[in-house]
Amino acid sequence: MLYAVVVGLLIGKALGGHFERIGELRIRWATLAILGLAVQLALFSAPVTEAIGDLGAPIYVGSSAAVFAVVLRNWRLPGLPIVALGAGSNLAAIVANGGYMPASPEALAALGKHLGPEYSNSAAVAAPFLAPLTDAFALPHWLPFANVFSIGDALIGLGVLVALVLVMRRGAVAAAKPRPEPVVAPSH
Repeated sequence: MLYAVVVGLLIGKALGGHFERIGELRIRWATLAILGLAVQLALFSAPVTEAIGDLGAPIYVGSSAAVFAVVLRNWRLPGLPIVALGAGSNLAAIVANGGYMPASPEALAALGKHLGPEYSNSAAVAAPFLAPLTDAFALPHWLPFANVFSIGDALIGLGVLVALVLVMRRGAVAAAKPRPEPVVAPSH
């Protein structure tokens, strides 16, 4: 996601966009999205992992569903239909696999990673349900923050990139187009 944000900002600026237009974006139910994402971040801390035990998977599904609801509520914003497609495919894979996003053992191996016994939103699974929607790909290991990702993650990233570029350019396209001459009705 971080790469999509950086690339979106760079492309938006290169195409004449303005960073301040991002601040004009109004997201409905933003508090619910922030809460859902905060819960997901908390799930990765060791003390929380130990405290919640087997509740990790249903909490992860619930927080993902909350964020997905916010995306659907803001469907008409630029780029959000792409984000919704990606988030929906991720949520489908997570629910189909018991509250975990299956990670391809091959993709994990490409990064030299393995999943420990503590709760993680991922699980190494050789034959997951909805396999094409799972974390089957790996970023190049030399990239900072390299990780495994799914088609849904790629769609979310693309949607965020598109949203940033279009929001940053909002108004620039209209200003660049010549205005049509007014039509004057002939007098009788």
